[in-house]
Amino acid sequence: MATVLITGANRGLGLEFCRQYATDGWHVIACSRNPDDAFDLNNLASCHPNIQLEQLDVSKFEQIDALSRKLSDCGIDVLINNAGIYGDKQTDGFGQLDYQAWIKSLVVNTQAPVKMAAAFLGQIKHSDKKLVVNISSLMGSIADNTGGGSILYRSSKAALNAAMKSLAIELKDQSVGVLIFHPGWVKTDMGGPNGLINAEESVSGMRALIENFSLDQSGSFVKYDGTPMPW
Repeated sequence: MATVLITGANRGLGLEFCRQYATDGWHVIACSRNPDDAFDLNNLASCHPNIQLEQLDVSKFEQIDALSRKLSDCGIDVLINNAGIYGDKQTDGFGQLDYQAWIKSLVVNTQAPVKMAAAFLGQIKHSDKKLVVNISSLMGSIADNTGGGSILYRSSKAALNAAMKSLAIELKDQSVGVLIFHPGWVKTDMGGPNGLINAEESVSGMRALIENFSLDQSGSFVKYDGTPMPW
């Protein structure tokens, strides 16, 4: 049975990844900060015995290390770094930035995915798929930024893209691949009600690309439908 580990699994894209992979018979390690309070995730897990719930706050690196030790004998085919935050507020533009919120954005959106890849590299290497997937955003594209604003979120996702591009290069000789996704503008708590697609369509598209991934694609920044994204 193939195994996927998903962070931020309690809602939105993370929950939909859990639903689809569990339905297809994967062993799903679903991580969230407060799994006991994750009503939808618990309901899903009650219907799928192949879902394993784990408590994980990705901003607390000691928890990442502890979970890696707990799962030391578990091969992880696909690690999905989905957990993320949007720290910008309309009242906190340039000149009034919340620098502590910026630090938190960088920890959760940039550093944590790198830490996850490092902590679970052994488990990833002892699997068949050997893939690190990262949920980024078109807002992490420098070339696409024509509107300004959202400095905290944009910079954290641009940094994630840069870091994962480096990981793709460094891990290629170990046959470990890296994918960076723009999931589209999705109707989720973060994306808001005006999103253009729903989570099911976004995740279905990303899963198809994950399924057909080859190592020569490692480091690619692509939309959920496979369209290359500008850097």
